[in-house]
Amino acid sequence: MNKFKRSLRRRSPSIRPDEVIGYKNTSLLRRFVSEQGRILSRRMNRLTSKQQRSVAVAIKRARILASLPFSNNEN
Repeated sequence: MNKFKRSLRRRSPSIRPDEVIGYKNTSLLRRFVSEQGRILSRRMNRLTSKQQRSVAVAIKRARILASLPFSNNEN
């Protein structure tokens, strides 16, 4: 008996092939940031590790250039 069975359902990718991961594409980057301003994990984003690294770098660059906020401080 196989104890660890994986589901055969394929998950849809969260980044379309025509979308460019870059610091200028803030509408794309906002999907990968939580409400508190944290970068979401790779499993929650459904990204490959290469895509997750490039998203993280793009988010950090956008934060430095003030395109994205560092945190969401709404009190």
